[in-house]
Amino acid sequence: MAGDDSGKQRQAEVPDLPGNTKVTREDWLHAAMEVLISDGVQSVKVLTIGARLGVSRSSFYWYFQSRQDLLDQLLAEWERTNTGVMIAHAGLPAPTITAALNNFFRCVVDPKGFNHRLDFAVREWARRDDTVRAALDRSDTARQEAIAQMFARHGYDPAEANIRARVLYYQQIGYYALELSETLEERLSRVEGYLYCFTGQHPAPSEVEDFKRIARSLTE
Repeated sequence: MAGDDSGKQRQAEVPDLPGNTKVTREDWLHAAMEVLISDGVQSVKVLTIGARLGVSRSSFYWYFQSRQDLLDQLLAEWERTNTGVMIAHAGLPAPTITAALNNFFRCVVDPKGFNHRLDFAVREWARRDDTVRAALDRSDTARQEAIAQMFARHGYDPAEANIRARVLYYQQIGYYALELSETLEERLSRVEGYLYCFTGQHPAPSEVEDFKRIARSLTE
């Protein structure tokens, strides 16, 4: 098709960085995320990001129509990753509710999983943008519903599942809001207690040890 040929031609014309490395859409989004996290949405500007990447602004317009288009795609990427990864982990199959909760916890201990710094940057952004506020509310609701469904799959009454989901989700977000600086081992020392408090069921020792082993391997 003609569209395929023109797409290949456009891709071939993308300017190269030193070392013959192409700047991709993902590079622009990643750099924009870093600026959003470190300096806030007001600093997410084409020239600022281009300087970080070492490219001219003409490279930007290869992938984005405008700064607003970049912001829209940045917000969509946050929903896809942070909200998506939390929902996916809440939905992983597990033989017990404590094992299911361990699956959920994996997304918050994995450095490549839930990005709490990005989440709070978006929450700050939402204070001054109604569209972002709506997206944030939508994500918070979707995350809580996924966690409630996790409890419901393991036999909890819908009303109880909803309350337990709220407690778990609000605790996790609050943990980051307080900017606690516990070591991984400090957090792992409380896993058994967390599992019991959040589920009302004592986890099997093997479940606790399996989670500790996985958490350590993810953060090595």
